[in-house]
Amino acid sequence: MASASFVARTVFASRSVFQLSSPSSIFHKVQSLKFAFSKRQWNSQASFFRLSHRVTGFSVFRMASSLSRAQPSFSPASLSTNEPVVSVEWLHANLREPDLKVLDASWYMPGDQRNPLQEYQVAHIPGALFFDLDGIADRTTNLPHMLPSEEAFAAAASALGIENKDGVVVYDGKGIFSAARVWWMFRVFGHDRVWVLDGGLPRWRASEYDVESSASGDAILKASAASDAIEKVYKGQAAGPITFRTKFQTHLVWTLEQVRNNIDEKSHQHIDARSKARFDGVAPEPRKGIRSGHVPGSKCIPFAEMLNDSQTLLSVEDLKKKFDQEEISVESPIVTSCGTGVTACVLALGLHRLGNGDVAVYDGSWTEWGANMETPVVSTSGEA
Repeated sequence: MASASFVARTVFASRSVFQLSSPSSIFHKVQSLKFAFSKRQWNSQASFFRLSHRVTGFSVFRMASSLSRAQPSFSPASLSTNEPVVSVEWLHANLREPDLKVLDASWYMPGDQRNPLQEYQVAHIPGALFFDLDGIADRTTNLPHMLPSEEAFAAAASALGIENKDGVVVYDGKGIFSAARVWWMFRVFGHDRVWVLDGGLPRWRASEYDVESSASGDAILKASAASDAIEKVYKGQAAGPITFRTKFQTHLVWTLEQVRNNIDEKSHQHIDARSKARFDGVAPEPRKGIRSGHVPGSKCIPFAEMLNDSQTLLSVEDLKKKFDQEEISVESPIVTSCGTGVTACVLALGLHRLGNGDVAVYDGSWTEWGANMETPVVSTSGEA
């Protein structure tokens, strides 16, 4: 049985946009879509936005694409893992490569009032699967979207149809935000052939590339299966065939104790990706019961400073300037943190572009640190 929480969210997300059909009709629609997709050419010659396929409960939208746009010719197999992002032009040219998996990892802060699953169903990159950041997480803690166990992640990735031979491209609905967290997760579990789509879905759509929409089908079923696999692992049950093998990279994940020890040891430079106001303790935390301020000895570089106005990653030169301004040595060991371990990964993404691929992320981040009354906190008003 599919995960109850995921199914509930799927139905909720679908209700305002799609008319649900019976299981038997859904099956026939999925088969029809598979046939249609096999015939479809993604590089549209249309000069306007139009509905290209329509089935009750399913829609595939085609947006204008420029035939004159230059397309990179290299394949996922030849793509360097030293560069953490790929362009929308590259993804468009390689979208149908059999060993390339695309994940929509959109996630939003509660205050954004956006539903990532609903948005995925309304419009996503063709063939992309939904990666549930809150669902593919540790089920033994109350902290949000903490890193799952190796067994749980392997089960979830396998349920999504991902294998170790695959290249993975991750994107989100903001540009570069939560996709960086999933990029980091794959790297933590030993899969280096993973990249973030530079500029995400907004840049893809601005480039007038195709998007598709579906209320059900294989993609939703796989996402539900991934959530179900996580639940089974944490209940000690068999989670199905495993096609993705993990190799945990301990140095990329830090715990509260490591951060506490680093205050005195200073083995790593600690960079906080939250806003300066939250870092200084003059703005309240968005979650109740959490103190304001920062870890003693840490420095603040808000994650948004890694991006330009189009929400793409800054150039090497501009990134270097940002870290130099805060007197951060990018060649030396670094640990990053934020509110819940999401935007800290944007800092890690930027540092990876600068050649530091061993940046650790404090997984519990400020939600864990600020809620623990035994950890030291510094603010503009003094140490708490």
